[in-house]
Amino acid sequence: MGRGGPTGAAVKIVRARSVLAVQDLERSARFYISTLGFTEDDIRSPGWRFLSRDGFHLMLGECREEMAAEETGNHSWFVHLLVEGVDRYFDEIRARGAEILSPPGNRDYGLREFVIRTPDGHRIVVGEPL
Repeated sequence: MGRGGPTGAAVKIVRARSVLAVQDLERSARFYISTLGFTEDDIRSPGWRFLSRDGFHLMLGECREEMAAEETGNHSWFVHLLVEGVDRYFDEIRARGAEILSPPGNRDYGLREFVIRTPDGHRIVVGEPL
């Protein structure tokens, strides 16, 4: 339950946007748009791209000199997405050239999941309840 402010009204988070540092902004934006099916939001700011797909919102910030996500090893996990139609989504993005780290499989914790890697080395888990 939200905390009341000075007027006692509850605070409600209305949207979250994940932020990723990427080394090549245009390459990464193309990946999210062309491969994962995101669209570009109508927000303009130099060095940034704002993208969305359904209820997931993302900011890509260009950081050419920073360590690539893949160099962080186990810390390159980015997000876990729950979708409807996990196998259809897998087929779609595989056909568009997504790098698959793990194909869809049923997990003992009640999800069917697959794992992909972004051009910057971030790993994304996509799942659906069984």
